[in-house]
Amino acid sequence: MNGEDEFVNLVELLGRLIEPAAPDPVSLAPQTAGWWVLGALVLTALAYGLWLGWLHWRENAYRRVALAELDSAGNDPAAIATILRRTALAAYPRREVAGLAGPEWVAFLNATGDFPEALGPALIRAPYAPGVAAVDLRGAASRWIRRHRRAS
Repeated sequence: MNGEDEFVNLVELLGRLIEPAAPDPVSLAPQTAGWWVLGALVLTALAYGLWLGWLHWRENAYRRVALAELDSAGNDPAAIATILRRTALAAYPRREVAGLAGPEWVAFLNATGDFPEALGPALIRAPYAPGVAAVDLRGAASRWIRRHRRAS
């Protein structure tokens, strides 16, 4: 060592430093096959869930149509009775629904969707006496359309 190296100032020492090499970039892709399999399973489950949701939405189109008609019917008991009949024909086999009348029709509505039996007389007379006042026929019809159990 010569005498000059002993008394080098700090600025010169910093100038002699060598820059370290930049590290290799880190890949964000999973390194093991298990993550690829898990990703495929998650995507498959998501696609299956979306498929089931779409099927459910499509199968309940008749409910959306019936509720829209019910909104436009107002409190007209004859129109409400017609909408209930059409909805039942869309949800259940025709041979089970078409022949029902009177108390059997109200019992069917009650059995499939808890339609109040107290509103049965108003519903039965509605198509024949449009002036019949029904207290909550529209609300009961809306609840039945939303909640009835569809035929399997």
